[in-house]
Amino acid sequence: MSFEVDLDKYNFSVSTDYNYVLPRGLNESTVREMSRLKNEPQWMEDLRLKGLHEFIGKKMPAWGPELSDLDLNKVIYYAKPTDNQAKSWEDLPPSIRETFERLGVPEAERKFLAGVGAQFESEVVYHNLKKELESQGVIFSDMDTAVREYPELVKEYYNKIIPVSDNKFSALTYAVWSGGSFVYVPKGVRLEKPVYAYFRLNAPDVGNFERTLIVAEEDSYVHYIEGCTAPLYSGSTLHGGVVEIVAKKGAHVRYTTIQNWSRNVFNLVTQRAHVYENGKMEWVDGNMGSRVTMKYPSIYLLGRGASGIINSMSIASKNQIIDSGGKIYHNAPDTSSTITSKGISMKGGITTYRGLVYVARNAENAKSAVRCDSLMMDENSRSNTYPYEVVNENSATVVHEASAGRVGQEQLFYLMSRGLKEADALSLIVMGYMDQFTKEIPVDFATELYKLISLELTGAVG
Repeated sequence: MSFEVDLDKYNFSVSTDYNYVLPRGLNESTVREMSRLKNEPQWMEDLRLKGLHEFIGKKMPAWGPELSDLDLNKVIYYAKPTDNQAKSWEDLPPSIRETFERLGVPEAERKFLAGVGAQFESEVVYHNLKKELESQGVIFSDMDTAVREYPELVKEYYNKIIPVSDNKFSALTYAVWSGGSFVYVPKGVRLEKPVYAYFRLNAPDVGNFERTLIVAEEDSYVHYIEGCTAPLYSGSTLHGGVVEIVAKKGAHVRYTTIQNWSRNVFNLVTQRAHVYENGKMEWVDGNMGSRVTMKYPSIYLLGRGASGIINSMSIASKNQIIDSGGKIYHNAPDTSSTITSKGISMKGGITTYRGLVYVARNAENAKSAVRCDSLMMDENSRSNTYPYEVVNENSATVVHEASAGRVGQEQLFYLMSRGLKEADALSLIVMGYMDQFTKEIPVDFATELYKLISLELTGAVG
């Protein structure tokens, strides 16, 4: 098995004339200026300032990966690349259009997507939703537009699932958020095709802090896909984000992330969903790239019969730490959940699974199954597992399984004896290991993921 890999597909930048760039660092005047530039209502500016206050008052996390190399005073918290958002790719400045064409976003829109939002630095520069979905009452816009055009709908859910004070980096995103997505699916509407948001960092030191809110009314369905990349620079930068999701009675939401941040990016996000009676939430979470990732999507099962699934994949290579997992809270009877985590570490990289299953008292007959598998490609790589289970209900069933190991030399020998080169044999073993995850994502994204994995495996053994 071999792939033609374009080494420059993600690790490139373009020369862009920015309309506005805030000075480095963060203070009250910076936050007020952002709100003024966006012409926001007072309630949003107040929430930004509250976020700033919480951020300043909270200490850096005392657990998890080392963050001392992240200099928050050097980050550029807002960079505006264009005056207006485009409805056509041809309306974008040539350099920005070239970026998304090289990344394949317009082609994906033409082939199998219901809508696309493309964010470049701090602003969504392109947004489009198929007309037939608009006629059904579906809303898919960037978050800034939603605050202006659907303020009452946004206020009903914004800051309700992840409060401003939740943690230091969610508070930071509340203070300086820009872009992101707002998705609203009316009762009974089922989107047959996914909607897609792509987040691209281009210039050095510019952070990205998107803010996403998804609301699925009763008996609706939506699949939201998110892609993230950045070129490689010598200095570190920051990606923060806050994602809030509501799945009402009988609704089904799937949220798929395929990230490939460059290895100077600290990826520190907070993602959480509330699921009500007979609703279903799925996180499909692919983590590659970044210098450090700390990401633990959470699901709160709040109604009888609600279910949650977290299916994650992490690959850590040289000088990378991927600390990820998931949390599921069973707060109602007859709820069910599964967490499946696959980690690969190579060339000295570190993967960590960090997860929680919580079963509340009176959550009768709750069922949860956790499976964590780790594959280490060499003696210098490491894998950690930190599972937590808190069960307060005697009728609940919680199962945890875990495995860790290295690529077997017998497997390699067998495949190579059948004529495969070592690199191809290794790829075949790893692709088989990742098969359960890749089956959960659209085929075009799976093909691209195979290419990225193949690239990471170059020189991993031998």
